[in-house]
Amino acid sequence: MAFWGILFGILCIAAIIALGFFRASQQMKVERMRSELEAQGVSSEEINQRLESISYSIPQQVVPSLVGAAVLSFLVGMFNQVFFYAEPGFVYHVRTITGEEKVVSDVGYNTYLFGRYNAWKRSMTVQASAGTGESLTAESEGAMASALLPPLNIMFLDQVDADAEATVRFSIPQDQDNFLKLAHEYRSPENLLRTALIPAFKETLQSTASLMSAEEYYSGGRSGFNSEFENQMTNGIYIVRREEQLTLTNRKQKASANATLGDKQEDYGDETKIEFVVNKVVDEAGLPTRKAQKFTNFGITVLDARVTDMRPNRKFVERMQLKQKASADRAIAREQRIQEEEQRLLAIAKGEREVAERQAQAKVEQIQRTTEAETEKQLTLTDAQKLKEQAAIAKDTAQIELEKARIEAETQRTLADAEAYQKEVILKADNALAQKLQAEIEIQKLWAEAFAKRQVPTNVFGGNGAGGAPVGSDAETKAFMQMLTLDAAKRLNYSREVTQSK
Repeated sequence: MAFWGILFGILCIAAIIALGFFRASQQMKVERMRSELEAQGVSSEEINQRLESISYSIPQQVVPSLVGAAVLSFLVGMFNQVFFYAEPGFVYHVRTITGEEKVVSDVGYNTYLFGRYNAWKRSMTVQASAGTGESLTAESEGAMASALLPPLNIMFLDQVDADAEATVRFSIPQDQDNFLKLAHEYRSPENLLRTALIPAFKETLQSTASLMSAEEYYSGGRSGFNSEFENQMTNGIYIVRREEQLTLTNRKQKASANATLGDKQEDYGDETKIEFVVNKVVDEAGLPTRKAQKFTNFGITVLDARVTDMRPNRKFVERMQLKQKASADRAIAREQRIQEEEQRLLAIAKGEREVAERQAQAKVEQIQRTTEAETEKQLTLTDAQKLKEQAAIAKDTAQIELEKARIEAETQRTLADAEAYQKEVILKADNALAQKLQAEIEIQKLWAEAFAKRQVPTNVFGGNGAGGAPVGSDAETKAFMQMLTLDAAKRLNYSREVTQSK
């Protein structure tokens, strides 16, 4: 844009100059022709007509327009040489034409006056990941990281190599002194990444790997590895010393006995093993000594450091698989042994439970039988006591009943004597007239009822002569009844007279 603006301004100025030469040459040509025509004696009017026919009229506004266009083109062309736009997330190192340096971190347009400027990302990321090649994109805003690296091959303490994937994010200083010092030292972000940040990244990752073995890493030391990596990236690399160390083993050494030596057998092994360990070198205060990170001298800080993946070599993987299988087999065998032991304890517990249940059942039955016998005994005693009490009550009741019967008998006898005496007195008083009259009434009542219910024929044929057969007439019946009455009175043989009491 600046080039085309300046080029268009130069073309406008060239056009203005060309118009000036064209006007000057035309004016000289007109003056020369005028002189020739005057020398030939041509009149002034004819001279003017001829000169007008060969002259070219250029509009007066062409030159001011070209001047304005040239000025505007130069302004547009020089705008980008005077101003630049500061993007967010970047810090700019500006050098003006007068030799002044400044740091620009605010977003918006800023001046650099025909000088130079370059952009530095406020945060630079160095990342090692699979599937990428080595590339630097320090000033690219849309890039995934400032520096992309393939997985780094590192060596653990036990000589096992692995491909590590990690990411570290750095923050560059924004104050003028440290930033200018950084810019003077490395001149560009690419140089900073290539000569300072990437080497520190690689060295720290390898130094962290030398602090532990691969087996320790894959046996639960991953978080410790990540923590040590971030610690060393921030505060410096530990200075270490590799040493041999004798450690006791829990496994007893075994060997075949020598029959010729009897009970004086030779020792076989000392149940120790040699291990190589890495110890941190400490100072007089007991603090670990470190190799400081050089980039920290320029105010660069570590924002984040992570180890995202670790892929060991194939032989170690196979060895770990065999070890995992052996560990799994041991765990299964241990679980089976525990299960068998639990089964044995379960069988013992079942037997003890059954014995306890039987003892408890026998004890319950014994208690039940004892309780039933005691209950039966108490019931028998209660029944006997009850019968005894009932017998006593019955005896008392019988005694009372006897006394009652005796009293009632006495009462009945007394009442009978009184009644007999009463009857005797009555009979003696009226010669039993009342009884006799009552008996006569009853006799007459019976004969009357029998006479009323007699069965007689509707028509009776018979004679009235004496000595004839009875035919059941009323006279015959009445005579019969009188005879019966006489017979009854004879049998009763009582006197209807009331004897006067003396």
